[in-house]
Amino acid sequence: MDVFIWPLAALPTLGFLLFGYLLGSIPFGLILTRAAGLGDVRKIGSGNIGATNVLRTGNKKLAAATLLLDALKGTLAAAVGYHVLGPEAGIAAGFGAFLGHLFPVWLGFKGGKGIATYIGVLLGLAPLVVLVFAACWLIVAKVTRYSSLSALVATIVVPAVLLFAGYGRIGVLFVVLSVITWIKHRANIARLIAGTESRIGQKG
Repeated sequence: MDVFIWPLAALPTLGFLLFGYLLGSIPFGLILTRAAGLGDVRKIGSGNIGATNVLRTGNKKLAAATLLLDALKGTLAAAVGYHVLGPEAGIAAGFGAFLGHLFPVWLGFKGGKGIATYIGVLLGLAPLVVLVFAACWLIVAKVTRYSSLSALVATIVVPAVLLFAGYGRIGVLFVVLSVITWIKHRANIARLIAGTESRIGQKG
């Protein structure tokens, strides 16, 4: 009997996974740049739809808005799932939002690299740990002037802190998100190793 009951019990959680994915797949960077008359952000710089590439248009306010909205879609998905159905739904919705941002169905599954949405999901599930991410990013950025390295270091520290603090399944979720984040940043990692990665504030 349990064989038949389990799939039914899992349906609401799967529904929140889909909800998170659809929310996460909204390409705010592309929408905002087009609305501002700046064309297709995928045709400049790295071709990415995230805030870093939007910044290459020269519009700092638009880049900030993209960063905020990409984060908030992760926060909204995780928080709604968590408060409506509990931790499992929050984790599923947050994971869905992260995957949606990276692999949006509307753009042929070619999306952003996920840092803003990663932070947003963290804010929705473990808000205080966002301070850990911020502290790590700021310290590494101050020392190295590498934005990508700062984010990558933070994505190592955050899961460790979550697991150590007893967040359990949320910690496991962020282990998975961090692994995916590192894979998506493999080109940045290669440039860091080669010494050709752009530093914060570097022109050209």
